[in-house]
Amino acid sequence: MSDNNNPGVWPCVIYRDAEKARVFLTEVFGFTETLTVRDGDTIAHAEVKWPEGGGVMYGSGKGHPDWPQPVPGTQWICVYTKDPDAVYERAREAGANIVLAPYDAEYGARNVGIADSEGNVWTFGTYAGA
Repeated sequence: MSDNNNPGVWPCVIYRDAEKARVFLTEVFGFTETLTVRDGDTIAHAEVKWPEGGGVMYGSGKGHPDWPQPVPGTQWICVYTKDPDAVYERAREAGANIVLAPYDAEYGARNVGIADSEGNVWTFGTYAGA
């Protein structure tokens, strides 16, 4: 059983520049850095947690040689939040690429779409899933 401290699903995002992504994820989006493993100057593996629950793993594009690797900048991640407008304001003030300004979806959720430092799209919204 998973809880907010130990997410049961860990999306994994590959970055060309994981150090720049670390700063973006924590300072712009508001994730909390919980683990960073370096291989020299490169982030080999890192984990961040969302204050409202869940977490994301990320790292540089080396990965496991037997696993297919996603192309950096082509991923889409959805994050539940009670206040997508606050995430939007932080991202806007930081000069982030706003893909979709805050909007109310026909199914009742409020969402915002923001591209991270390498173009992955993150949707922050009030829909917590069915």
